[in-house]
Amino acid sequence: MAKKTTDFRYNTGATRVPWAAVGENYNVSDLMEIIRFLMQGEGKEYDDALEAVWQQVKKLDAIATPPGKLSLGNKVEEAEKKCNDYLGTTSSTFVTNATAGFEIAYKYANLKPGDEVIVPAITFVATMAYPLAVGAKLVFADVDTKTLNMDPKDVERKITDKTKMIVPVHIGGYPVDMDPIIELARKHDIIVLEDAAHAFGAMYKGRKIGTIGDFAAFSMHEVKNITSFGEGGILTTTIPGFEDEMKRARFLGLDFSCPIKDWLYNITPIKGKEAPFVPGNASTTEIQGLGLTLQIARNEEIIDIRRKAAAYLTERFKENDAIIPQDLGNEEIKPTFHLYLLQIDPVKAGGDIQILKKKLEEKGVTQIAHFGPLYRFKIVQDMGYNADEIAKTCPNCEEVFYKRFTHLPLYGLSDEQLCYMADAVLEAVSEMQQGI
Repeated sequence: MAKKTTDFRYNTGATRVPWAAVGENYNVSDLMEIIRFLMQGEGKEYDDALEAVWQQVKKLDAIATPPGKLSLGNKVEEAEKKCNDYLGTTSSTFVTNATAGFEIAYKYANLKPGDEVIVPAITFVATMAYPLAVGAKLVFADVDTKTLNMDPKDVERKITDKTKMIVPVHIGGYPVDMDPIIELARKHDIIVLEDAAHAFGAMYKGRKIGTIGDFAAFSMHEVKNITSFGEGGILTTTIPGFEDEMKRARFLGLDFSCPIKDWLYNITPIKGKEAPFVPGNASTTEIQGLGLTLQIARNEEIIDIRRKAAAYLTERFKENDAIIPQDLGNEEIKPTFHLYLLQIDPVKAGGDIQILKKKLEEKGVTQIAHFGPLYRFKIVQDMGYNADEIAKTCPNCEEVFYKRFTHLPLYGLSDEQLCYMADAVLEAVSEMQQGI
């Protein structure tokens, strides 16, 4: 029977002997397990409802056909278009995760041993993984005590003639002060890669994060404000001419513009800043694309819920001046409120954040200082870095991490839970002040 295939790797058009683009399709039993996973429950009422769904899905299966592609198809393209529309860019490229996006940007910069990359002292390990892997030198910028973001003034102090990249991280979705960083980068011909893992939808001076630096990578991991079925990332660029290259950089450099003799395509290197580079494979699935498209549509609603929760906590914490609440932004700075930054003044509080964290744990409040000093990790020290010497150059990082801050959750909480959390923080700080 004639069949029109949908994958460039095999037959095109009608064929009497088809070669399936999808090796083994998911069947109706598989689909039910996916439904069971996505909509979990127990008890007779749940089992009865699941059985009713099973009967209807079997009817649907009798008249349905499976998808012709599971990766890099229309749903991925739709997700990228939705991202472009939302961010106001034309370069959104859907990749396996933000880390994969970082790697493409680092490769574009032709990062090599001896090159220096300035990263914030506090962030997730993914920010520094590629430079560390290729032997580039990590230079740790101290943090701004108000936001925990990279301090532009310290960045300026630490730029040398070997600095190749600056990687600002929008911690908790609060935008970094980008103007001075971009100014420094242009002055010294340095690539700026924004780690925007928490910042999908954040605004800086009228511009969406993702449209300011040379590159920006967002995370759609399961814990982020929106997700693409657990993993995924979006990479954007403002570099003229590199948008199309990013699509090829995502999938091994496939090039249909100049196929080799008697074949469908060529494999060509990706154009880097100074030299071509070899791409990897960071392609994504159609299910991930669909999931991201659906959640982008409600991102503003999600941010608004988070903003209101943050505003409630900030208002409540005014009751005790030992508590330094989350800054809520302003007309120019609009965070995504992925995390709530809670800080204390150790002198006024009668103790440091480590005491407060233990008290909050005892009261049943889940909280965590989301990231620690990168230079304290064994992997960094085993690569020849001296943590104590670096710490001397990052006094703010040492102070805020060990004495001042933790993060609180903002989403998925009832009004009662949000109220209890605020009460618990206030009570715990009061106990510290009373020496209890």
